[in-house]
Amino acid sequence: MTVDLAVIGLGYVGLPLAREATRVGMSVVGHDLDSRIVDGLNAGRSHVDDVSDEDVRHMRDAGFVASAAEECLAAAQTIVICVPTPLSQDGWPDLTAVTGAAEAISRHLGPGALVVLESTTYPGTTEEVVRPILERSGLRAGHDFALAFSPERIDPGNTEHGLHDTPKIVGGYTLECAAQASGFYGKFIDTVVRAKGTREAEMAKLLENTYRHVNIALVNELAILSRELGIDVWDAIACAATKPFGFAAFRPSAGVGGHCIPIDPHYLSYKARTLGHEFRFIELAREINNRMPDYVVRRAQDMLNEAAKPMRGSRVLLLGVTYKPDIADGRESPAVPVARLLSRLGVDVSYHDPHIPAWEVDGRTVPLVTDLPTALREHDLTILLQNHSVYDLRAVADTARLLFDTCGRLSRPDVEVL
Repeated sequence: MTVDLAVIGLGYVGLPLAREATRVGMSVVGHDLDSRIVDGLNAGRSHVDDVSDEDVRHMRDAGFVASAAEECLAAAQTIVICVPTPLSQDGWPDLTAVTGAAEAISRHLGPGALVVLESTTYPGTTEEVVRPILERSGLRAGHDFALAFSPERIDPGNTEHGLHDTPKIVGGYTLECAAQASGFYGKFIDTVVRAKGTREAEMAKLLENTYRHVNIALVNELAILSRELGIDVWDAIACAATKPFGFAAFRPSAGVGGHCIPIDPHYLSYKARTLGHEFRFIELAREINNRMPDYVVRRAQDMLNEAAKPMRGSRVLLLGVTYKPDIADGRESPAVPVARLLSRLGVDVSYHDPHIPAWEVDGRTVPLVTDLPTALREHDLTILLQNHSVYDLRAVADTARLLFDTCGRLSRPDVEVL
């Protein structure tokens, strides 16, 4: 018995994809090597912010099954790869999960199938890395099976735009491959945009996130300069944002986090280096954004010094340790290097975050505070790192001994703002 879709990787990208496909009546199976994820989904539990337990139960009622066994791929007419593409320890692309998924598919690939890579990667991966592995099956891409790249555009926690109403880019290995992939996504996504080929689709994804990476670095450096000049950078940005053309507002932060911005531009930098070039904008943006946690800690030290409090032995409370508001995703969060640097200076660090019940930094458990008003009064300094909607920031400012707002949400003389 065939199934319409098999999704490899049931995380923040793969699970919403599987949900949308089941909603339009497709038969869907999911494959993930993490048995905890598989068992949880089959029991009706979601591990992803944007997919509720109720969503998973509806998926199960529609026939969705998760499996850790790759044999579930054999019956699929379409297979979509949604696995992580992190950086290796030396800072370059780690395609281990992508090649592993491709190898599993090659062992079960049948004629007429469509294979789509959604994992973010450098231009050329689909054709130069994935295609040869798939063709070990004895089938040829563009002849016996269709191959395409379609970059994921998932934005965790975004309540305005979801998978179905965010335009979907599709780049095929051949025109026929693009047509087959476009037809597949068009069943549950409102707008499908065809790229010229797989490399153009791969580059489009990297362009989107490099654009953000570079512009965040720009405003982060402006924030440092503006403080030296006595300028309110937040007000300057708000004023500039009134221009109805030619400007997009980006805002300073304690650093960049998540599964895209801190990682994806380095895939483009890597590809440039294989050609003997340096992508200097990316390297500079990384340098600027990576030093923001250190800048936050130095500003915190100045605040404590002005209050006649030595850094060593002071108690500092971090508010919000996820990488963006109102989600439980801590990947690449700048809260980690901030906590690390504070601890190295002898600070007693605690945290509060309604979305993160337990938190470790470098293998050390960071104490969680549950009584926020009391903790605000007891800690020498509170640093707002993430503006979760549950925080009453006026009450936080009224209660905290010292408050450092890295999110630019408060404008009052007793609050230090990044």
